[in-house]
Amino acid sequence: MPRLTKPTKASRELIDIGWCECVDLPDLGLSRIKAKIDTGAATSSIHATRVNPLMIDGLLVVEFWFRAHRGEPARKYRAPGVEQRSIKSSNGAIELRYVIETTMMLGSVRWKGHMTLANRNTMNFPILIGRRALKRGFRVDCARKWALGQPEVSDR
Repeated sequence: MPRLTKPTKASRELIDIGWCECVDLPDLGLSRIKAKIDTGAATSSIHATRVNPLMIDGLLVVEFWFRAHRGEPARKYRAPGVEQRSIKSSNGAIELRYVIETTMMLGSVRWKGHMTLANRNTMNFPILIGRRALKRGFRVDCARKWALGQPEVSDR
């Protein structure tokens, strides 16, 4: 398994990314998922429906349904649950959401992080990458998109 990579403070070598990029979630078997980069959001988020918390061997596991790409059917996923957290959504409403922990990969940087489960059905991107993830060594250029590579042609 590749090592988790985190730029050192000494290196300060930032990776330039655009306002939208493709992200991999290897723990969930997902790759090249379109994500909006959002410096206004603290926590990353993934589109989820039919969210179901389970206790397995005394640990919280959250089951949810997710559709990775347009035209594909939704599939069921499970991830370790961290907690339920009150999150202020983009419209200002406070929502109680489950938080999962999963490995994320953006470009060559790989890390374990938290994602809230939210119904992003009305959003253009199924994943949102927030500030806590971006602190790992990214610089966002809001004039660019797909700086780390284009999504699949069928999913643009």
